[in-house]
Amino acid sequence: MIEKFLNILILFFFPFLFIGIINRVKAFWGGRKGQPIFQSFFDFVKLLKKGQVISKNSSLIFQITPTIYLVTVILAGLIVPMVNYQNIFSFDGDFLIFAYILAFGRFFMILSAMDTSSSFSGMGASREATYSALIEPVFLVILSSIGFLSDQISFKGILTTLQQNNIISVLLISLCVVAFSIIMITECKRVPVDDPNTHLELTMIHEVMILDNSGPDLGFILYGSYIKLIVLSSIIANLILPANLAFWIALCLFLLILILIAVAIGCIESIFARLRLIRVPQFILLITSIAILVLSIIQFSIFGGLK
Repeated sequence: MIEKFLNILILFFFPFLFIGIINRVKAFWGGRKGQPIFQSFFDFVKLLKKGQVISKNSSLIFQITPTIYLVTVILAGLIVPMVNYQNIFSFDGDFLIFAYILAFGRFFMILSAMDTSSSFSGMGASREATYSALIEPVFLVILSSIGFLSDQISFKGILTTLQQNNIISVLLISLCVVAFSIIMITECKRVPVDDPNTHLELTMIHEVMILDNSGPDLGFILYGSYIKLIVLSSIIANLILPANLAFWIALCLFLLILILIAVAIGCIESIFARLRLIRVPQFILLITSIAILVLSIIQFSIFGGLK
């Protein structure tokens, strides 16, 4: 019971610390003191207190999308394993529902962007749809392939099966960490795919989609994007952590890995520039190659005698 309670606390409150660490790391690289580490939480509360400006050209879809987006991200977070491979809801095929829930929220975000009748928002929606179409099949192929190898069809079963002391597990874990890191960067629109701090409409993806949102709606969308970072980072953390650890050791190591991921994101966004738009699909398609490698390794291990 305490494991699920702590997972809920991490899901709802750690995202603010996660973003704060990223911003402080970026401030360090820029030679600045930086904002308070919980500034994102203060900004979220401030947005909840503000009023909203809603375009006359928008419909009900624009008004309900921020709530739907936040709810879908939270539901996805309740499905994904977190501390000690424990998730709030676990069932066969939960990784498929996880992907569908995120896709449902993304679908409404795209509809909302087009609903404003803004050419800029529609441009961002088009890019969002294109990039998501590149990463969703890879996510399903990787997890389904590992599930076929392990005869497991749940998140927890697939991730724990990888924790074996053999060369196959090491290869699969290494490839999966790289693949899910690229998926996280793409899904959450971080550098080098997108710059969350940019205001150049011609190069924006996620930010241009929410230009017309304000007040609580904008707060819900930003909070949802923070939670999504934690959700996808949790998958990476569980790929790295060994199974069957004592709970408190697993908790400390899990939080440490999340902090290291936040530091890594801050360093990447400080050192590297955003890719040109024509290069972004090439970067994302790296995970297609990784998915093929994962599938090939699993095929050889089952039918080719690879041990």
